[in-house]
Amino acid sequence: MDGISFEGRVAIVTGAGGGLGRTHALDLAARGAKVVVNDLGGTIAGTGGGTAMADHVVKEIIDAGGGQAVANYHSVATPEGGKAIVQTALDAYGTVDILINNAGNIRNAPFTELTPDSIETLLAVHVKGVFSRDPAVRRPSYDWVTTARA
Repeated sequence: MDGISFEGRVAIVTGAGGGLGRTHALDLAARGAKVVVNDLGGTIAGTGGGTAMADHVVKEIIDAGGGQAVANYHSVATPEGGKAIVQTALDAYGTVDILINNAGNIRNAPFTELTPDSIETLLAVHVKGVFSRDPAVRRPSYDWVTTARA
């Protein structure tokens, strides 16, 4: 692929089982990055879970031309999940160079119908989840972090 290269870089992409996260993961891999494909595998509302979504994207990366990728199924909503996501990258590739904070969930309800629990779930993923991962990957050689939302 012409243009920007991420050869030799290690990227974590959260919420990479579909949508923008999947696109980020595939593009980074096509440009040479080793990718940790993180996805809880649940619904858009953040419930449930499974391995199929992340596993499918890892297979796509490998089948597309021998890219390197590993799956991770931890939730971004807790510090333990965030640390486990980073640890997957460290165990597989020894470092983290790129972090794409893409994971998200939604609540399709008028604001007046949202409950404190539903607000907490949104904040845990969209706000607190970023802090669950970032301290573990902050260092001088850090390339870039972005939070993507559709």
